[in-house]
Amino acid sequence: MTASSFFFDQQDHELLLMVNRILERDRHKGRESLFFAAELHPHGIKELAVSRELRIAYAVINLLESLEAGEVADRILALRTLHEEVLYTAASSFRRNTARVLIQIMKDLVRAHGFPERQIMLARDFREAASGKRRIVRAMLRRYHLLEMPEEWDQLTFDNHVHDANTKGRKTPTHLIMDAWIKGIRSLTVIYYNFVETRAVQELMQAAEVMGVNIRVGVEFKTRFRNRHVEFIWEPIDMGDFRAIQTIMDEPNIKQLMDDGRSASAYEARYVFAMLQRYNEAHRHDIGNLFGIRLEEISEKDFIAFVAAGQPSLLHLAELAYKRMLPAMEARIPALREQHALSASEEEKKALEALVKRMHGLHPEEIMETWFTPERNPQLPDPGVPATGEDVPEFLHITPAGLMKRLAAARRRSRVTLTLSGLKPEDALELLYDCEGSITHLELFNLKDYNAGRMQHCKEINALQFAINQGSAVALKRQIRGIIRDYGCSLAPDAEERCQRLTEILRNIPKLQSYYTRVPLKTRVGSDSTSRSHRLFGMGFAFIQTLAPSAQKSIKDPKDFLRQLIPLNSDIDSSYVYSLPRSRPEEGPFTQLIRRVPGFRYYGYKKHHDWIVRTSTTRYSEEGGSIATLGGFQRAEPSGISLAPRQEAKEASPGLFYMNTRLANVLKVLVGFALAICTFLYTQQWWVLAWFGAPIWFAITGLRNILQAVLGGGGIRRTPLLRWNDYVSWTRLCDSLLYTGISVPLLELALRWFILGEFLGITASNSPLLFFTIISTANGLYITSHNIYRGLPREAAIGNLFRSILSVPVSLLYNAVLLKLVLMLDMESGTLLMQQGAAIVSKAASDTVAGIIEGFADQNHNLRSRYWDYTYKLQQLFACFARLEVLLPEEDVLDLLQRPRELMRSRGPEVAELEKAILIHALDLMYFWMYQPRARTMLARLVHAMPEEERVILARSQLVLTREREVSQLFVDGIVGNNFPKPLAFFLDRHKEYLGDMARLTSSGQPGETARPGLPA
Repeated sequence: MTASSFFFDQQDHELLLMVNRILERDRHKGRESLFFAAELHPHGIKELAVSRELRIAYAVINLLESLEAGEVADRILALRTLHEEVLYTAASSFRRNTARVLIQIMKDLVRAHGFPERQIMLARDFREAASGKRRIVRAMLRRYHLLEMPEEWDQLTFDNHVHDANTKGRKTPTHLIMDAWIKGIRSLTVIYYNFVETRAVQELMQAAEVMGVNIRVGVEFKTRFRNRHVEFIWEPIDMGDFRAIQTIMDEPNIKQLMDDGRSASAYEARYVFAMLQRYNEAHRHDIGNLFGIRLEEISEKDFIAFVAAGQPSLLHLAELAYKRMLPAMEARIPALREQHALSASEEEKKALEALVKRMHGLHPEEIMETWFTPERNPQLPDPGVPATGEDVPEFLHITPAGLMKRLAAARRRSRVTLTLSGLKPEDALELLYDCEGSITHLELFNLKDYNAGRMQHCKEINALQFAINQGSAVALKRQIRGIIRDYGCSLAPDAEERCQRLTEILRNIPKLQSYYTRVPLKTRVGSDSTSRSHRLFGMGFAFIQTLAPSAQKSIKDPKDFLRQLIPLNSDIDSSYVYSLPRSRPEEGPFTQLIRRVPGFRYYGYKKHHDWIVRTSTTRYSEEGGSIATLGGFQRAEPSGISLAPRQEAKEASPGLFYMNTRLANVLKVLVGFALAICTFLYTQQWWVLAWFGAPIWFAITGLRNILQAVLGGGGIRRTPLLRWNDYVSWTRLCDSLLYTGISVPLLELALRWFILGEFLGITASNSPLLFFTIISTANGLYITSHNIYRGLPREAAIGNLFRSILSVPVSLLYNAVLLKLVLMLDMESGTLLMQQGAAIVSKAASDTVAGIIEGFADQNHNLRSRYWDYTYKLQQLFACFARLEVLLPEEDVLDLLQRPRELMRSRGPEVAELEKAILIHALDLMYFWMYQPRARTMLARLVHAMPEEERVILARSQLVLTREREVSQLFVDGIVGNNFPKPLAFFLDRHKEYLGDMARLTSSGQPGETARPGLPA
């Protein structure tokens, strides 16, 4: 065996080979071959065609490669596939956090193309994380600086100000939503400048719908206010779903508003192109002279191509300039190293070190803040001062009050947020009064502006906001008088005129209060993230109280530099909603009786928890508040800028985590067996137990693991297509053998032989009840602890706490039976032999109980998985039926489903698509029934709880599988990709058997019973 074969599995290499084969495919070939039918379920029939790892790789590759415009449909389909695959791949109750980790690992695996050592480790990481073990997933979360989120997905995580690639951001709307979900963000507001394209909103809303993210769209407008610009963010609400966006955007007032915004953006882009010209004329030479490099000009064509679908900005220009500088600076480093080595002057060495240090620390933000400022470019007009002239669009002359009228005319139901960057209390007061209540929110915290020192007066503005919301004229009067006093003492040239205006507001306090009597002035918090910065925290904030305990601990850890507490506190309420299940059997007198018992009022109801934040109560807090950033920085680009010579990377051992699974399993069994047999040889005097005690001990553990796996997967009533060993996890079995081997010296040597026997004198002969109680309790605690560590189902770990109690009577029973057998055989020293074999008796009893407990835990896990599978698939199936009812108002769709060959007859392409979707849903349901553990049990329960109408819809919809020719053509057309022979053979062999099973099930609600008359058979 070679050294390399000690690490990684064949499956790791196969996954890596397949991923790289996709990445290296002919880019000129069509992309359609990478997509499966959107309706296919991750646990459905496509399992027979492609492995889950490769399906996830397909989706990630499609997302990462579809950056260019014109591929929105591809991105959405890839995102939908990816979300479903990772959510249903996670084989545990820890599935949402597992899914987040799986996407992040696969992204890294794809991006590490060309670095096989890194890729193979990521392939193993992916397969290990897919197990859903909490210990492994939490370690991966820490590696990627992700906070653990509650599995109920009820955390308050948000960001009210981010940008995508349609402005100055780096990510497309789909990528933005995906990364927000990975971070655990549930609510997101994406901001656009002056206008927004319909296609961008549609993509954003579709992606958010797929990932379950609450999305809002904001458009930022500039207005003139006292010889400066003030920004407002307009958020239209009640826009429906993405299908209605086109109609809304075509409304005359909104269309005119967007057209005016485009003209404003086109005018502002002139400044960026003028700065591009200045860069070509002067700044590139200054930078080149500073670092001793030569920089080529950036053409307008190259710059426009770099901006792509975005709006030209100085940040785009700075990033493109940095990309051009980096290779030139890296090429300069060898000469600087040589000069540093030959230099005899200490001052010259320090100067060279300082130069290289500055080169290494250079980033786009520094370029923008150093060379692209108004002070550095006096030849260009200051963009911070409102421009005048005939070429300035009329829209850029608008006042705040005028903008409010335009926005109200465009869409009456909307939110308007005033951004507070650079504003003072007197500015905020005057704007709130002039806009007559149209301002609904204040952006009280903007992470980028806060760190740049442009939000120095937000505490005073927050005090004004609180006084307005408080409804107290006394408090509001005190605030306004303080503002007038402070401004009157200033040396501003307009102090007298401004104080008169503020005094007018003071005299009209009731009018100002009336604007916010019914609806208080609320707060917005945003990061202003573009995913481009290398020094600012990324997007996302969280109310600490709503996170998982481990995440709260991480945030409060003073060593955690990846989070930042923001100085805000808001009141949040905990809300519980109880609802009856939609499909349920009639409530009997027993249920009604239980609900009368105190504490059981909501017995049988579904419980949903949520948090409600009251942003109108937000207050500044100097000591840190209740909100924290979700952390993370944009990864810096790799740089070879250093005076130290590059060290050749040495191949390091991957570590025990990446050991070959078969080898690791063998070592686990050998270590456990060695511990067991050494213990029995030391403690036992009877040669049978001395030499065969360890094999007996291991046989008990192995048999128990196999029986519980088969019991959990279906037992005697399991699907005939799966053999008993298909249910057994051999890695889990080997883990059990390792831990049971460790338990032998603990229970046999330390506890039975030394503590109980030698020290306390308690044996199975003189005190059987006490003896077996102590042994069973110790065994139960030990098993519970390693169950939790190994990440086994929670039911199994909790059940093992009671294992000691339940195994005591079983131990006594086994002991009594064996004692009778010894007495019947008249064996010499029978009592002594029973005493020496007491630990094995206790072990057998304990494993008997454990097999039942863990078998039921595995069963519940399988039932939970099948519940997720079936509820999602049936929901899609019934939605297709409802859509058919709408499209065919004059037809009896139920009757058509019973005659599937007539469904397609002259009824249009949309009906054909729905029929295709029903066919795919039926194939997935057939695969569930035939292959997935506990599928038959769960579907029988769901069918029993269904209303009669839904049961008939389910039964008749499956009759589409009688159309063998059409279904076969679907496979040939590639609904599961090119590897369709196995799924097709499965369908042709099993669909008649499946239809018979479904007819009996939907007629009676129980498998195996005869169909009632009147229902399809």
